[in-house]
Amino acid sequence: MALSSFYLRPAAIALAVCVATGSAMAQQPQPARPAAPAQKPAAPAAPAAPQAAPQQGQQAGPTVVQVKPEPSQTDWLKVCGEDPGNKKRICYTTRDFVSDQGQPVLAVAVYDIQGDPNRIVRFLMPLGLLLQPGMRFSVDAGQGQAGKFAVCFPNGCFAEGAVGQAVIDQMRKGNAIRVSVQNQFTREVTFEVPLTGFAKAFDGAPIDPKVLEEQQRQMQEQMQKQAEDLRKKLEGGTGAAPAPAAPAKP
Repeated sequence: MALSSFYLRPAAIALAVCVATGSAMAQQPQPARPAAPAQKPAAPAAPAAPQAAPQQGQQAGPTVVQVKPEPSQTDWLKVCGEDPGNKKRICYTTRDFVSDQGQPVLAVAVYDIQGDPNRIVRFLMPLGLLLQPGMRFSVDAGQGQAGKFAVCFPNGCFAEGAVGQAVIDQMRKGNAIRVSVQNQFTREVTFEVPLTGFAKAFDGAPIDPKVLEEQQRQMQEQMQKQAEDLRKKLEGGTGAAPAPAAPAKP
């Protein structure tokens, strides 16, 4: 199982298209994650119209976006395998997060590569952000760590940074990761990502590949059932009304 790419969950991680002053968001589709069976992504949703930029000279603080764990993912997930290229064991601990309205926002993965003293913290961030300034992340009010955007896809952009053992220890004990970026109006936006359960997953045993495969299968079946139920409801509610009977002849 190749683990050189960010491992994403099988459920679609739709991401914010626009993170403006009011954090206006619109869903985008999620392509199949590399280690999971291929899934055909849905057609992209139309981007939401961005809100007006702040007036010149207007003073405003950073926008703070608090996210919460994706409901169907009960905890952080640790996955391990061997990179076929260098034969090194790679583990990553990952979780998806949504907004208060239940809209997918971002995902986080912490990579631990055999023989490498540093870890890689990788984020799947919303679209509509300025890439050149990069991003910064910190645990609670700790020292910020620099990160750079690597590549963008229709569902979001990957940003990552290398950290040492000290930052991992902070994540084990901390409450949240604060991820700071700039939106299209050069306004600072900070995502607060909860760390509850991270230490247990990071230090614990990885999930059994067979269990993971079964979870993916069940999730796929659930998504297909939901789509089928929605289709039936739409067909039942938009069916043509029967034509009125012709009036009786006098």
